[in-house]
Amino acid sequence: MEYDIKDNSLAPDGKLKIEWAERQMPVLASIKKRFESSQPLKGMRIGCCLHVTTETANLMRTLKSGGAEVGLCASNPLSTQDPIAASLVEDYGISAFSIRGEDNDRYYKHVDQVLDMKPTITMDDGGDLVSVLHSKRAEGLEHIIAGTEETTTGIIRFRSMERDGVLKYPIISVNDAKTKHLFDNRYGTGQSSIDGIMRATNILIAGKNFVVAGYGWCARGVAMRARGMGANVIVLEVDPLRALEAVMDGFRVMPVAEAARIGDIFITATGDTDIITREHFKVMKDGVILCNTGHFNVEIEIPALEEMSKSKKRVREFVDEYVLEDGRRIFLLAEGRLINLAAAEGHPASVMDMSFANQALVAEYIVKEGRNLEAKVYPVPKEIDEMVARLKLESMDINIDTLTPEQEEYLKSWQLGT
Repeated sequence: MEYDIKDNSLAPDGKLKIEWAERQMPVLASIKKRFESSQPLKGMRIGCCLHVTTETANLMRTLKSGGAEVGLCASNPLSTQDPIAASLVEDYGISAFSIRGEDNDRYYKHVDQVLDMKPTITMDDGGDLVSVLHSKRAEGLEHIIAGTEETTTGIIRFRSMERDGVLKYPIISVNDAKTKHLFDNRYGTGQSSIDGIMRATNILIAGKNFVVAGYGWCARGVAMRARGMGANVIVLEVDPLRALEAVMDGFRVMPVAEAARIGDIFITATGDTDIITREHFKVMKDGVILCNTGHFNVEIEIPALEEMSKSKKRVREFVDEYVLEDGRRIFLLAEGRLINLAAAEGHPASVMDMSFANQALVAEYIVKEGRNLEAKVYPVPKEIDEMVARLKLESMDINIDTLTPEQEEYLKSWQLGT
């Protein structure tokens, strides 16, 4: 078995963490149990580019239990938990290629090592695996049945590829499953991003002007949790409907140029580039904190901040202080990368339970139906989404009603009314 990790001796600590997370992932555990007996993924090679965390480890174990050969690399250089990578190799016999803080060259070397296994299914978080397959490793496309994507950022890339006619195999958007984006994005990102900021800085959030760039599901979660911590939340948006919704939810909405003058903490969650730029750095208050919870570190114009600063130093583990020419200080957290994974542990396992249950069930679906799909981006089948929701409710000992035949008929009929 091939692998490239930091230190194999970290495995015992990683195994304890993986087992702790498993206790909070009952839906995935029930799927794993079924997979062990039915072996629906037998003969499949699944190449994964995901955050190497405890939750991901339990997904890898589930896929392997289903009969698949699995290879995993990181989808972000700062999100890897080295003990988890070690345990995957030592305790579970799963090929992991991931080292926390790896440079760009090693990051893409690890992507290549996963592609060397000639995967038949890809699982991506941000789109790097699929992008490299299409641009530099096209010979691997012949083996692919279909793939999945976990994030908004990746789906944006793949829909663009589909529009341009260059997407070579079908991608199923796990990100758009309701049991993913309504829960993982909102409650997971909301809690874990605040957790990352607090771990990195140990500041009091109450009373601060807390600026959230975007009002998609991730940003909504952050805004909601920041308000719960006592912050004065300001939302930045370009979509009029989302901006209106933010206003109706009780948040202040304004352009970024206006918020730049009054914000104390800024967090980007848009999936786009150059949200906070040179022009905004020029007017920010002394001591502002900048961070990002979007997938790539492009939302804050870091090169401009570097250029404008007369000095830079690391003042805490995840805090870099930039001193501008006029003496003002700007603090950048986690090098502009995902604050919740770089400075904290990512989403709670109970939320990822649903996201990764979708991943496992979609992999099973790809084995059955993938060869019948065109090279397009597809939603998660509704029956899978609903199955995950029902399994989650059952795990929480919550029962719900079902429609009677008469109620179902009423909803279908156009003739029944007043």
